[in-house]
Amino acid sequence: MYILEERLLRRNLSLVKSVAEQSGAEIILAFKAFALWKTFPIFREYISHTTASSLYEARLAFEEFGSPAHTYSPAYTEKEFPAILSCSSHVTFNSLSQFERFKGMASEYNVANPTKMVSMGLRINPEHSAIETALYDPCAPGSRFGVLSCDLPDVLPSEIEGFHCHCHCESSAQDLVDTLVYVEEKFGRWLPSLKWLNLGGGHLMTRQGYEVKKLIGAIRSLRERHQNLKIILEPGSAFAWQTGALAASVVDIVANHGIKTAILDVSFTCHMPDCLEMPYWPKVRGAETIEDEDAPKEPFVYRLGGNSCLSGDYMRSWRFDHELQIGEVIYLEDMIHYTTVKTTMFNGINHPSIAIERLDGKLEILRSYTYEDYRDRMD
Repeated sequence: MYILEERLLRRNLSLVKSVAEQSGAEIILAFKAFALWKTFPIFREYISHTTASSLYEARLAFEEFGSPAHTYSPAYTEKEFPAILSCSSHVTFNSLSQFERFKGMASEYNVANPTKMVSMGLRINPEHSAIETALYDPCAPGSRFGVLSCDLPDVLPSEIEGFHCHCHCESSAQDLVDTLVYVEEKFGRWLPSLKWLNLGGGHLMTRQGYEVKKLIGAIRSLRERHQNLKIILEPGSAFAWQTGALAASVVDIVANHGIKTAILDVSFTCHMPDCLEMPYWPKVRGAETIEDEDAPKEPFVYRLGGNSCLSGDYMRSWRFDHELQIGEVIYLEDMIHYTTVKTTMFNGINHPSIAIERLDGKLEILRSYTYEDYRDRMD
């Protein structure tokens, strides 16, 4: 079961709201990291908008969050773009060719809907990134994301009102300071003609030790240099960072060449995919994370294995202070952001339920899953 703690969520939301108020930036929620719509009433107490990367996310913003989305997609389609426009306040194009293809449709929509016009923007690529994991680096050479400064015309099309860049992943405030040097150096000559600059996500302001004052100072300084620009940040992880755990039960313990694996009733590949993709090594409540290759043969040291048929559906290793028992509950910490939006039913494995622990300590089940959820995916 995923257990989101409302107390911890509100702690993060309060910090985000404070940063927005002190810096003058708008901070919006990125659905790619967190989209539990039954918690949106809480979010609306602190923020007003969200960001989407697809039609379904845009609809979720408009229909469930209650405000039009800031939408960016690597590529729009003629079939979906009209619906995206109707659910969006901002639409960012990944390339000049996409802009040329859809600017007419967007302009016609704005003429027909003068009270809810959509602002058009371009994603830019400053050719600089603070991201060390290649899988998540949108600015690597040959990246499919964003327009290079050398490919922009001297004068932007009049319809373009903003730039959007994304160069961070769980990054620091200093990373933002460094990024702004590249953004202003490469794209500064176009900034005076714009209305907004979206600095994307990855600003992990709720992480312990994050230099919040430096973030606020960097944004305020940027706004002083470019007073025509509204600054937007769209973090995802920062909102749900360390707000809850995935509770799993030990269903078996197997040994092979002295290496013990506790098999859980959840799966890394299905329910915690970033652990294998990034890889991200989660903390386990009451256990010590260890990297020593020989340690798995020590007493009370276990790999944790998922219950899918994928051979690599496991992670190593954790040292517990006791011998694990079948039926024992294991808590994998910080498993709310990105997990619930990336889970699969590979192998027909059921999803963990999703619950929220309310401020009064009561546990409310937001969603449970059944065989029909798996079957209907196969329609």
